[in-house]
Amino acid sequence: MHSPTELNFRKSSYSGRGDNCVEIAGLPVGAAMRDTQNRQLGHLAFSSPEWIALLRTARS
Repeated sequence: MHSPTELNFRKSSYSGRGDNCVEIAGLPVGAAMRDTQNRQLGHLAFSSPEWIALLRTARS
């Protein structure tokens, strides 16, 4: 598991200025996601196939 301090989280440019969104960090094989309002609660890590499936579902 990666420590949140070693991950480079970023917000989407579509999120606007508020903290009502999620942040994403790339992993060597997948991605991590966390809530901007609850960063201290950690993040969810997804393998590459899981992340691709999530993006495909969200885009459809």
